[in-house]
Amino acid sequence: MIKVLMIEDDRDLADVLSEFLKKNYDISVTTYETPELGLSALRVKQFDIVILDLTLPDMDGVDVCKIITNNYKVPIIISSARLDISDKIKTLEMGADDYLPKPYDPRELAVRINSVLRRYNTTEEVKVLTTSKDSDFRVDENSLEIYKKEELLKLTTAEYEIFKLLIEKQGAVVSRLEIINSVDAINYESSEKSIDVIVSRIRQKIGKSDEEKPYIESVRGVGYKFKE
Repeated sequence: MIKVLMIEDDRDLADVLSEFLKKNYDISVTTYETPELGLSALRVKQFDIVILDLTLPDMDGVDVCKIITNNYKVPIIISSARLDISDKIKTLEMGADDYLPKPYDPRELAVRINSVLRRYNTTEEVKVLTTSKDSDFRVDENSLEIYKKEELLKLTTAEYEIFKLLIEKQGAVVSRLEIINSVDAINYESSEKSIDVIVSRIRQKIGKSDEEKPYIESVRGVGYKFKE
């Protein structure tokens, strides 16, 4: 189970998020309404990630972010209704891992938590996935980037995760259901049509092979297959 420390003075919001994450994603949330209590808990307990509001009593959240990044090795997601872009820039420069403006869907928070932890847990080891020695594509799992012939592809999170899955399963048919189950950026309410739209965008961005063949083939009624 993922253990989250949430420093958030809106108790109603914290309760809603805590209940949703525990019920749907097996994520346990411990909430403190003041920075002092949150920092005290961080000193004595082990947490996988911190969700930090910026508008807090007694101490500004930006200062709390600085204390955490300077003293603890734990990823941080900023959760804030403040619209000042300087807050976002400051906290990210300090070392925060993500910035989620309020209001947001609780499902997005769950996706961000998993995404940040996936990146954070791979920083100790450089992971590069390639389809073969002569592959046109290279996947850098640390930076969450895919290159075609050493040219960076500009992919959204959903596009990156789906294309990476197809590369990992090269030569095998990947069903739409498997995409829904394997890709954090896709939720269970996503329709097959929305997945088809994302795959269509990936095709446009990666182009065709030197033999003018599509890299991603459609398998009617099932899903997709990546081939080089």
